[in-house]
Amino acid sequence: MTQRLNYAQQSPELFKKLSELSMSLKDSVIETKLHDLGQIRASQINGCGFCLDMHVKEAKLHGETELRLYHVAIWRESTLFAPRERAALAWTEAVTRLPEGGIPDELYERVRGQLSEKEIADLTFAIMVINAWNRASIAFKTVPGSADKLYGLDKAGLN
Repeated sequence: MTQRLNYAQQSPELFKKLSELSMSLKDSVIETKLHDLGQIRASQINGCGFCLDMHVKEAKLHGETELRLYHVAIWRESTLFAPRERAALAWTEAVTRLPEGGIPDELYERVRGQLSEKEIADLTFAIMVINAWNRASIAFKTVPGSADKLYGLDKAGLN
């Protein structure tokens, strides 16, 4: 696969703004593990190879186990995720797919039982951002693994 264009070079101001928003999420109330799971799940749903590759490696560097990484795609059937993580994954799927008629109140209440309103808001912003990155990387065919050295992801041991 050949990358179509380097959108960071073509639109550096906009790339910088989205990057700044991404970096600000590191200071959100959402813990790194939940953030990683959400980025992975949204990237799986969207079929973004670059982002999935990147965020699996980041999660590994953050201490996530390989088995749990394999189970993100089957989180409903897996016994490896806590109720809080299940709520975050369900919310990630709903916000990423945006069902016709909106997100059901039942799902919101279930998520609200595990996360505070601030956590739901921060998680929603995190989901919005990964969806934006997914769309750009898919549109321009960003090659998975192509930024590993730049971001230190080669240290994940998943090459």
